[in-house]
Amino acid sequence: MRWNAERYDQLEHAARNGLRVVLQRRGTEYIVIAGRVANGPRGEAFHARLPMTGELMEFLLKEIEWFQVLRNEG
Repeated sequence: MRWNAERYDQLEHAARNGLRVVLQRRGTEYIVIAGRVANGPRGEAFHARLPMTGELMEFLLKEIEWFQVLRNEG
């Protein structure tokens, strides 16, 4: 996926507001609750939690194939 300012802003907005995000990495689709975007030793990463288990996951931005921020219903 090519990262531009708009896409990066969408991910940061999701993290600031704890929104759900659907993303694909290495052919597997995940629905997660956004946590933060941070720089680490392996590069920039998106940190999120699985809603069912609360497990913290790290997704390197360079490995994300696509993502979509889900609208908050309610």
